[in-house]
Amino acid sequence: MPTDPSRPPAAASPIVIERTWAATPRELWDLWTTKEGFASWWGPQGFRADVHTLDAVPGGLLHYDMVADSPEMISAMQAAGQPTSHPVFARWGELVPCTRLTLVNTIDFLPGVPSYESVIQVELVDHGGRTTMRVTLSPMHVPEMSRMQAEGFESQLTKLEARFAAR
Repeated sequence: MPTDPSRPPAAASPIVIERTWAATPRELWDLWTTKEGFASWWGPQGFRADVHTLDAVPGGLLHYDMVADSPEMISAMQAAGQPTSHPVFARWGELVPCTRLTLVNTIDFLPGVPSYESVIQVELVDHGGRTTMRVTLSPMHVPEMSRMQAEGFESQLTKLEARFAAR
């Protein structure tokens, strides 16, 4: 039976990214689950998230526009023939306050690729004044996109690193 090129191969491994900051679990939780918090850090360097809806309850909607907002990223997107903004839709799965959450993204903005879902799982571990955030990203439809997803996520974490560095 032929494989579906729009789906990750069964053997593809999830991507795990972990950081520990001088922050409380509540601070990190709020950065994921509030409109203001999410907008303050989501998106790789050179991008921002304009959040329209964030209803952090199981099955609730997250809708935002991912917007290139630096001259370099705007030029790069235009040079690649890509829009400088695109809507993103996701829904919340599991939500265990200040401990664990799941976000299910609809990947429907890639030209020529049928839409599919990509899951982000987040675990917050309290170390008494420091919190570890462990993020597990499900693989994308092809390894190159998984690599780009990981790089983008690592890039947006630099926004949190800057936020918590002064502590």
